[in-house]
Amino acid sequence: MKNIKILIGMAGLAVVGLGSCGKGFLEKNPQGQLIEEQVSIKKGVESALIGAYAILNGNVNGTWGNYASAPSQWVFGEMISDNAHKGSTPTDQPNMNSLVNFAPFSSNDNLSTMWQVYYEGVLRANSTLRLLAQDQAKGKTVGAERAKQIEGEAKMLRSHYYFLLWRVFKNIPVIDENVSMEDSKTIKNDQDILPLIESDLKTAVANLPTSKINGEGGRMDQFAAKSYLGKFYLYQKKYKEALDLFKAVLSGKDITAMPFQDNYDVLKENGPEAIMVSKHVINPDGSGDNANVGDMLGGLNGGPIGCCGFYQPSIDLVNAYKVDANGLPLLDGSYRNNPYTSDITLTGAALNDYKVNTSLRFDPRLDYTAGRRGVSFLDYGVFPGDTWLRYDDGSRPHAGPFSGMKTMIPKALFSGHTSNDGTYVTDLDVNIIRLADVILMAAECEVELNNLSEALKYVNFIRVRASKLPGKTVADGSPAAVYVVKPYPTFASQDYARTAVRFERRLELAMEGHRFYDLVRWGTAKQVIESYSAFEGGILPTFKGITFTPNKNEIFPIPQVEINASMGNLKQNTGY
Repeated sequence: MKNIKILIGMAGLAVVGLGSCGKGFLEKNPQGQLIEEQVSIKKGVESALIGAYAILNGNVNGTWGNYASAPSQWVFGEMISDNAHKGSTPTDQPNMNSLVNFAPFSSNDNLSTMWQVYYEGVLRANSTLRLLAQDQAKGKTVGAERAKQIEGEAKMLRSHYYFLLWRVFKNIPVIDENVSMEDSKTIKNDQDILPLIESDLKTAVANLPTSKINGEGGRMDQFAAKSYLGKFYLYQKKYKEALDLFKAVLSGKDITAMPFQDNYDVLKENGPEAIMVSKHVINPDGSGDNANVGDMLGGLNGGPIGCCGFYQPSIDLVNAYKVDANGLPLLDGSYRNNPYTSDITLTGAALNDYKVNTSLRFDPRLDYTAGRRGVSFLDYGVFPGDTWLRYDDGSRPHAGPFSGMKTMIPKALFSGHTSNDGTYVTDLDVNIIRLADVILMAAECEVELNNLSEALKYVNFIRVRASKLPGKTVADGSPAAVYVVKPYPTFASQDYARTAVRFERRLELAMEGHRFYDLVRWGTAKQVIESYSAFEGGILPTFKGITFTPNKNEIFPIPQVEINASMGNLKQNTGY
């Protein structure tokens, strides 16, 4: 038997069990909302907790419209960075364009989706804690050890939802379990949320076990809590505190024996690299509201999928996977020289006759991150270019020639792993934190503490693992590139090490929701994004002229609908 998973039906409480013959059975409780007094027993507390877990997949109800709140954070974490384009056509999801250009209005629906979904998660975590306190004060139907775990789980979830909101909006209202629903509507956003996040994460570290509760793969545990608290400290530049936590998570783990591609394999979920995961499932009736609905727009538009052509890797990202003769990245930016652009600049016979240049030296992680013309793509065959991309009639794809791959599943697994709504809705889990992320955060701490030999060791663990990736092929079965990855021989200086660690983070975690937030916390967002715009815009005019205003564009405007609902208690962020 595989591990049991936990999930929730968006319309009602649910538990998902995973058996050996498929993703599992979804048992929905009757729809509706009970008052707290009616559910203040063990079953009610556990159900409320599962409800709080449910928001991990970024969905409150339905299937469409959850893109900005996707657990992958592709909209705010990648699309507005140098890693990815919105994709599709300019008029599809047009409000995303203003995010890319760092000129959003407070009425942008992506902002309100992000706010409303994750505050729903906060409120569900608060409800769990309130019900637990009532139970412990009255009948104590929940045993002491389980009560401690539930508190840790609920506070871990609340800290996660608040952390996501803080990164996007910064100035958000602080609402804990002691604030009534009525009072929460008028809480101002003039308090610092970070002390509550830290307190919640410390409680999670103290209360959670090192193994998954009941063997359920989606549960929070001590390793997830330590990883998250370390990440939180890293954002505060508390490198020593963060590193101690990361080392505790990494102890005894060998990532070089964990295949990179397993992170995106629907048959190899709950693996040793998965630390904090959003679990997804197709419902027994074939509906997909518990699936990976946040990523449903990404990937191919034509071919085996049919929709939707969003979230395309940038030309800059693809070229970043070039390596020199020693198998090392081109850290000086020379990867942009004579850029590889696939067929996007070609027309007529040259476009029709295009053949991929197989003599280029690439890190093999490229072809597990981006689909490119002439190269094999999962079990779909060779990527044909335009016919699997989305563009206006009579034009070429305005967002470039590449397609994302990490959110896709093989065609052979469509049955049982995709929704009745379409094969673009899958039950592929999303790693919120995985082991490679922790290793590279540890490497970053070591660099900032000037422990360069330790930073080198961590980065080379990632590169040794990458060197084991099998290369992809072209139509005749020959290699699609000269694939080579070598470890760094040394880090000669702290500046060089810092550049190498940050670059490795981009290569390893591309299209996984981290990039923009990394640029902001490093203080490099303006330089990187405007340099990228000049490069990318020289090939794809849509991306020319993007400007980033420091002390403004690091965050986004508070949704106007929330300001209105607060009766003026919420104040808009500076510059908006």
